[in-house]
Amino acid sequence: MVRKKHKENLDENRLRLTSFVTFLMGFSQAVLVYVMSSYFELATGTERVGIFYGVSYVIFLVILLNLHKLVRMFGKSNIFYFSLLTNIAVATGLIYTDPSMLGVALLMLYIIMEHVAWVALDVIVESFSVDKMSGRIRGLHLTIFNAGFLFGPFASTYILGELGYHGIFIFALIFNCFVFIFGLIGFRNINHKFEQRLKVLDMLRKVATKKDILRIYHISFVLDFFFALMTIYMPIYLRDLGYSWENIGWIFTAMLVPFVLLQYPIGILADKKTGEKEFLLFAILMMAIATITIYFIGTGSMMVWAIVLFATRIGAALIEILRDSYFFKKVDAYDVDIINFFRTSLPAAYISATTMASLSLFFLPIKFAFILTGLVVLSALYSVLSLVDNKSERELRASKRTG
Repeated sequence: MVRKKHKENLDENRLRLTSFVTFLMGFSQAVLVYVMSSYFELATGTERVGIFYGVSYVIFLVILLNLHKLVRMFGKSNIFYFSLLTNIAVATGLIYTDPSMLGVALLMLYIIMEHVAWVALDVIVESFSVDKMSGRIRGLHLTIFNAGFLFGPFASTYILGELGYHGIFIFALIFNCFVFIFGLIGFRNINHKFEQRLKVLDMLRKVATKKDILRIYHISFVLDFFFALMTIYMPIYLRDLGYSWENIGWIFTAMLVPFVLLQYPIGILADKKTGEKEFLLFAILMMAIATITIYFIGTGSMMVWAIVLFATRIGAALIEILRDSYFFKKVDAYDVDIINFFRTSLPAAYISATTMASLSLFFLPIKFAFILTGLVVLSALYSVLSLVDNKSERELRASKRTG
């Protein structure tokens, strides 16, 4: 029996509340994300950093492949609330724990549950979105997230310098409490449950028949691979070059500006006039070339680093909004299994990136990671060229006139 597509309802009030929750989550995540690798390094040494990330994302991948079952049993909102409550408890534990194996284990759990919360929020947003506006809705969603994310590196490096890791985790605790409260207010009546009973293999077979989903998945994997290596090894590399946490905070804040400036207007443009394919091609080439350039910079100056990293993020910002715009035009709010599969690109990319980087660090300098990342990014060119582009509103109007 063919499942009917649900009736789409645009709920602007809940979208606005979601935007506020997204801002808080983005800011909270950004304060932690660029200092996690340094925490792992302080606790255990540089060579083991990738291992902890890899193990975290293996566990997240297993959860994600089975998340549709949990949604079916407990509902979307309850999964979101549970992940936030877990991180509130974990952040409380980290406040009272010095960098150690116990701290590493708690931080790994935090990483896992933070990503579960984001996937649950993805599914919730799809419940009150409409496909034809995916570019605008996802563009606004990402822009607000990245507006929060923009000030995170500066805030985190300042807090780390003044209060140490305990201050970072106090900050995370406070913001997770705020997110939980506002999420409880806004999402308590959106606890839809997923009705299909698919096993993991059934879900993979279902996705395997959707060629464009697999192509955009590959593009998403490449972006997440880029984020993985840049997030983990860029702070460590700049510290090795002698940059202070304050300098790194300024560089990272500058490099994140494209996410705030570009994503919403590009989402509108993709919806109304162009589709996603053309901009994806440009973005992948730009991100790959700029990432490979990092290998050749050396110590350089703050300005050089800010410019090169800014260029990498222009490509990344475009890919992030265009992949989401493309994908969410292909799925429905009932496609919880496909949405969960799509988000496995993140743990799969982190597992691959940390494994490859950890092995290469035994034989090659850390800066080789950026050559590796650039080459992986270039592999997405085939998938972009093979995509069947979504028709824009302008193209749909033109086809109606000629049809």
